Amino acid sequence: MTKEVKDIGEQGLLERLQGFCPPEIIGDDAAVLKTAPGQSLVVTTDVLVDGVHFSNLTTSPEDAGWRAAAANLSDLAAMGASPLGITVGLGLPGEVRVSWVERLYQGMTECLQKYNTSIVGGDVVRSPITTLAITAFGQVNPSQIIRRSAAVVGDAIVVTGVHGASHAGLELLLHPELGQDLKHAERMALIRSHQRPQPRLDVLPILWKILVSPCPRPIAGMDSSDGLADAIIQICRASGVGAVLERRQISMPVAFDHWLTPEQALAYALYGGEDFELVLCLPQELALTLVQHLGQGAAIVGNITPGSTVLLHDEQKKFPDQVLSLRQGFQHFCQ
Repeated sequence: MTKEVKDIGEQGLLERLQGFCPPEIIGDDAAVLKTAPGQSLVVTTDVLVDGVHFSNLTTSPEDAGWRAAAANLSDLAAMGASPLGITVGLGLPGEVRVSWVERLYQGMTECLQKYNTSIVGGDVVRSPITTLAITAFGQVNPSQIIRRSAAVVGDAIVVTGVHGASHAGLELLLHPELGQDLKHAERMALIRSHQRPQPRLDVLPILWKILVSPCPRPIAGMDSSDGLADAIIQICRASGVGAVLERRQISMPVAFDHWLTPEQALAYALYGGEDFELVLCLPQELALTLVQHLGQGAAIVGNITPGSTVLLHDEQKKFPDQVLSLRQGFQHFCQ
């Protein structure tokens, strides 16, 4: 018989979930994590709710777990930090199957193992709706902390990969009749972008390698989990600057060319969200070097400017300039 969480209770569930954690770390009231000498501790928390951030219609339990872990690792990458571990707070209705919870943790573990990271603790409570709250811990050299507030006029704006793929994958899952002209490989690549996003921790060693050591000045940036437009606007607000984005430099999946209209493709790229790429502001020469090293969709999409306006520009003048704002993307409590 398939067991539900209420059949085994809190302690029974915890015993099963402890199998996903290193035995030498769990068992006390809190985890103790070592950081390297001269490193700063970075902590981030992300809350995911069934029906808002994941759904059985579009994600398996394993994929939901992977996406939850990836979102937190992406936040660490956006700060320039390498991960140390995560804790998981899980709220569950009693009717949830135990196997579903174990598969959720399996997905988290699969993602974390790629980055030599573990689940080091957490909590389980009864809840009317499935909720997943993850706190991730990382470490970073203080001279390499990436902050939203460090953008400088004249900086190039770099994206580490294409945008719009995750939202496109979600649309294909929700509406299978869409994208009939897509090749099977293209369709599956877009769906995988949504179900198994990759946090860009791989960018950091490349970034530190090309920078003069110690860094000539702080690097500005964040991840694009809430959309490319959102990331650039947030950086500009924190730094007290503006930006100009060049419409034709925004990198998108090649599959968009024979599926979406240019307007749809641009909307997916700017506002789709959950691509988990990094958006970095660097001096022009360093930006060019980084893009050359990264390849695979990395691009300079614009420049930091005086003022406070974030403008979408078309150098070919086929489209009028457009002022970008946070109101155009997803905002909790506004939908």
